[in-house]
Amino acid sequence: MERAREENLHNTPNVDAPQDEEKKPVESTPEEKTEEKPKASSINVDIKALLEAGVHFGHKKRRWNPKMRQYIFTERQGIHIIDLRKTLEMLEKAYDKVREVAANDGKILFVCTKKQGKDVVREEAERCGAFYIVERWLGGLLTNFETIKTRIERMKDLERMMEDGRIEQYPKKERVKLEKELEKLRKVLGGIKDMDTLPDLIYIVDVINEDIAVKEARKLGIPIVALVDTNGDPEIIDYPIPGNDDAIRSIKLITKTIADAVIEGKQGKDFLVKEKEFEGKEAV
Repeated sequence: MERAREENLHNTPNVDAPQDEEKKPVESTPEEKTEEKPKASSINVDIKALLEAGVHFGHKKRRWNPKMRQYIFTERQGIHIIDLRKTLEMLEKAYDKVREVAANDGKILFVCTKKQGKDVVREEAERCGAFYIVERWLGGLLTNFETIKTRIERMKDLERMMEDGRIEQYPKKERVKLEKELEKLRKVLGGIKDMDTLPDLIYIVDVINEDIAVKEARKLGIPIVALVDTNGDPEIIDYPIPGNDDAIRSIKLITKTIADAVIEGKQGKDFLVKEKEFEGKEAV
């Protein structure tokens, strides 16, 4: 591994103390103080949690993207250390955006096809009721969505054939062929089976690995929330979250937080619907 992702956290420089000094001029502004109060209650993550998950470990200095300069705290033994206070700040902004989209019945798509992150992303997407792609990004999945929908319909047709027994009408060799086709379609498209329109927001882990997804979303103007490491370009992401996109614990913490935002947004929407129904009954 080119990274020192799992080195002893006790040897990690004190992230909090120097950053407090950097933030003093900002904290003295009354307007920004009032903005921080609601944020603190909206997200259940702090600097300690980010530190313990190894979110602060970046890539080797030689692999960095200069556009990530503003999010880098220091460099230690050739490894960039990410500024966790800025990570927390950007995570809060991403959380608020995701919650807003979910509250407005927006469709949210989770994307992560890298080995160490796909299981976590699938689990969190299923937990919050979001769509997901974790095996392979099909080129044109967004920009040529109508064609992708025909493949989804084919998958549903095969599933219906399995359920009602029509598959038994085919010779054994043909049945095996159809079963393999269904298995392949489920593997790639199972996470977007019920996504009948384009998503309103995409959450991505590793913008370099998922560069095609990023390009397609940008072309269509779909907002992107993404975990961006020190070798990525934060300027092409609407809501970048600077952090380690290789360690499982880091991916899990950030993805869980985004999933929590989806759940909170949906719960807020349900509460408003019930409140309106109650008000309507009271009026009658």
